[in-house]
Amino acid sequence: QVQLVESGGGLVQPGGSLRLSCAASRNIFSINCMGWYRQAPGKERDLVARIRSTGDTDVANSVKGRFTISRDNAKNTMYLQMNSLKPEDTAVYFCYADLRNGSTWSTYWGQGTRVTVSS
Repeated sequence: QVQLVESGGGLVQPGGSLRLSCAASRNIFSINCMGWYRQAPGKERDLVARIRSTGDTDVANSVKGRFTISRDNAKNTMYLQMNSLKPEDTAVYFCYADLRNGSTWSTYWGQGTRVTVSS
């Protein structure tokens, strides 16, 4: 069990930057996989980036080179640094964590934080 709370969303100009935070209610050192999805209005929820306990990361092609995912285990927080933002990045961003319970994996979600990129 883990509770996740996103923050850092808001309105930003195209080309600007935002850093999203996902604070967890428990230690995240042993959480193998955490990441971010986003959902634009009328669109499906798509994976943006993920990070494993090893520090290995994957990012979607649409944000590669612009977004960076990281985690600070001491602060029980995961981040998504978003640079060179584009209007098409406008979406509600959700953080998630995959937790293992025996042989079963469960995914936990935050409530989402809205990012609007507009001039």
